Amino acid sequence: MPEPAIRDAATVILLRDRGGPEVLMGQRGARAVFMPSKFVFPGGAVDPGDAAVPLAGLPDPVCMERLGEGVDPALPASLVAAAVRETWEETGLVLGRPGLWPDPPADWQGFAATGHVPSGAGLRFFFRAITPPGRPRRFDARFFLADADALLHEADDFSRASDELSALQWIPLSEARRFDLPFITEVVLAELAAMLRRGVQPGPVPFFYNDAEASLFRRLGGRALL
Repeated sequence: MPEPAIRDAATVILLRDRGGPEVLMGQRGARAVFMPSKFVFPGGAVDPGDAAVPLAGLPDPVCMERLGEGVDPALPASLVAAAVRETWEETGLVLGRPGLWPDPPADWQGFAATGHVPSGAGLRFFFRAITPPGRPRRFDARFFLADADALLHEADDFSRASDELSALQWIPLSEARRFDLPFITEVVLAELAAMLRRGVQPGPVPFFYNDAEASLFRRLGGRALL
């Protein structure tokens, strides 16, 4: 069977501090084709309509530059839009600014009905990973980090979420790796914990991928292959 095409995707790590760092995660369905029953961050593939979304804000220029390394110049904004959309669809939480939005694409109508336009101003490009060969679906996923303070509604209100993720919850970072996680999520959590220990500051973006022989790490905007 031929390898599936690799789709661009965006994932959002929402982070808050309630006496210690917590991340928002949910559980994929047991019948899901990709990563069934695993606990994951909200995220998903870029949709064609994401390219035409009027973003009210973007991540800082360094993040946008690193998002654009070696890709179509239009892709970074589409990734940011997808990150906002997937957060909305899977959690019911809004990353945006108040505003009217006429004629939104079909998969953005629910978001627009909240009276907001999407914004990626609170997002930070944090990690990139490509699904290894041999999986039923493959994604080139960009992970964005966002503080819960960037949300426009109560961070515990998931009443508007779709049914894509169940058991949505804020999990203490110190306990997250006790859950049933995909391997790459464990890697991302380890990177996040290391970043918090040394203090949140701009740095090279880890890029995890596989070639025919090995798993490899690069640093986007920093050192070459490690």
